[in-house]
Amino acid sequence: MITAATHAPRWARAMMLILPAIWIGLIIGISFIEAPLKFTAPGITIPLGLGIGRRVFLAMNIVEVVLAIILLTALISLWRSNKAVAITNFNAMRLYTFIAGAMLVLKTAIIRPLLEVETDAVLAGTSEGGSPTHYYYIGVEVILFIALVLLAITVVRGVLLPTHIADDADHLTEQSAPRH
Repeated sequence: MITAATHAPRWARAMMLILPAIWIGLIIGISFIEAPLKFTAPGITIPLGLGIGRRVFLAMNIVEVVLAIILLTALISLWRSNKAVAITNFNAMRLYTFIAGAMLVLKTAIIRPLLEVETDAVLAGTSEGGSPTHYYYIGVEVILFIALVLLAITVVRGVLLPTHIADDADHLTEQSAPRH
């Protein structure tokens, strides 16, 4: 694989390509598939579903924080390289990474604690649930998902040379080689 940003550390380029894809898969699997389906399973009561959901989303948020820390570390490493030699689409990579990080902080530090208070009330029988906070969480999750998709697309466009350039370079090398 030929890269346009060969001066940037290989591990940082790899993390900027791989981590958004892993994070996107995590969101699809947990937030978009498991969470809605959990309550449709036979025998799952509201308290049981809420208990499972709390544990699953706590584990997911821990994994997301680890992914975000590694992604930010890779971005900082690329930023250092970008100061020396410009990396294509670096500003967009930085923007989408910061949006993803901000959405993670928002949902983990603000929305999840509010949801825990609400689920405590449902489990205690003092509330029937159905608060708008769940919709805020879903909205933030969708924004995070979109930011990660845009980050992945931007990184691919900024880190990998278009195929026709690589093919042209190979073709030029073959033409310039002396024939015997």
